[in-house]
Amino acid sequence: MSESTYKMLSTTSKNYVTLFNQKFPSTRYILKWILFSSILAVCVGSASAFFLVSLQWATEIRETNIWLIALLPLAGFLIGLLYYYFGKNVEAGNNLLIDTIHNPKNYIQFKMAPFVLIGTITTHVFGGSAGREGTALQMAGAIGDQFSRIFKLNSVDRRILLIAAISAGFGSVFGTPLAGAVFGLEVLLIGRLRYDAIFPAFLSAILASLVTDSWQVSHTHYHIPNIPKISVQTMLYSILAAVLFGITAAFFSKAIHQCSKIFKSRITFPPLRPVLGGIIVAAGVWLLGTTKYLGLGIPTILLSFEENLPPYDFLLKIIFTVITLSAGFKGGEVTPLFFIGATLGNAISYVIPLPTGLLAGMGFVAVFAGATNTPLACTLMAIELFGSECGIYVAIACVVSYLFSGHNSIYTTQIIGEPKNDIFKDQSGKKLSEL
Repeated sequence: MSESTYKMLSTTSKNYVTLFNQKFPSTRYILKWILFSSILAVCVGSASAFFLVSLQWATEIRETNIWLIALLPLAGFLIGLLYYYFGKNVEAGNNLLIDTIHNPKNYIQFKMAPFVLIGTITTHVFGGSAGREGTALQMAGAIGDQFSRIFKLNSVDRRILLIAAISAGFGSVFGTPLAGAVFGLEVLLIGRLRYDAIFPAFLSAILASLVTDSWQVSHTHYHIPNIPKISVQTMLYSILAAVLFGITAAFFSKAIHQCSKIFKSRITFPPLRPVLGGIIVAAGVWLLGTTKYLGLGIPTILLSFEENLPPYDFLLKIIFTVITLSAGFKGGEVTPLFFIGATLGNAISYVIPLPTGLLAGMGFVAVFAGATNTPLACTLMAIELFGSECGIYVAIACVVSYLFSGHNSIYTTQIIGEPKNDIFKDQSGKKLSEL
């Protein structure tokens, strides 16, 4: 081939590439995020699988060795020491993730992942009332930000990668990839979605969930046995129930922040805070003579769909969870919120004439929606977990709960992108911690 022919072919190829990029400008973006999301999903999905297996082991160990609960104060002291001497810069957890996405500065250190894993498993083994979402998100965020460093991503791509990591962590730990994707887009700004990350968020969440499933790790299956035909009357009952769910979500958010302030103001040495919290929780278990309010509480959640439970279950779970997490133990708030919402729905079925299982399912997601300001993600989660037949009921519950929870959240670094009503227009752009 002559040099002139080679130059002509080279020029023609470049022209075709330029023309292709002009016709399909998203191709390069899609290929880039297929690569990043695939790598992220393998790592996050595998981490979630290991975490879920570890949680199951921790729960079995605790339930077969109840005496371990007496050691909860000591376990709390060790967790406190770990974070006080080695993990101060990652102790903010989910709030650090959200803050970093809003304002990317220092990289999130990888030690956040093993620290929160150790802290959460220890909390569950010895009897704290905590969940798993916080751990999954922190592990995913810590993993994701290492790729930002390796690939030298700019601030825009780094934000997108962290959103994708949150989506992957949430979707894989609950087995709800669609909800996970929307949660990552919705949780950052109240009232707005981050569409610039929509493709990486969905792809990462779906792939990470598939990776977790490929490790043959099972998720809890829920079933609403009776869903009535929608009518004006059932809609009004649903709105009434949702108002109660939203108020409960706001109460939980305020209680956990207020209790945390009390622990911090009364006990200046941080490792001693979970000691006191552990004493209170262990004493509560001894007084009540049951462990149903510890850990994830999955058996009670499942029962709430099938039979009437004591109407005070949701309140006791709030107390145990608020004390556990505000004292400094590790884990998430979301699964306890599922417990609180499902048992609250079960309780109000005594007075609201809707099926017990339906109210439990509505509360399951609606209290979570109100406490995290993520009504769309929670509606999708309900459809993924319970089936599409409940769609209208859970949508009503999540949206109304979101409105009635006010500008409260378990995440203080959420920013108000769009106020929930005209009264709070002046709060737009502020962090919840600033209000």
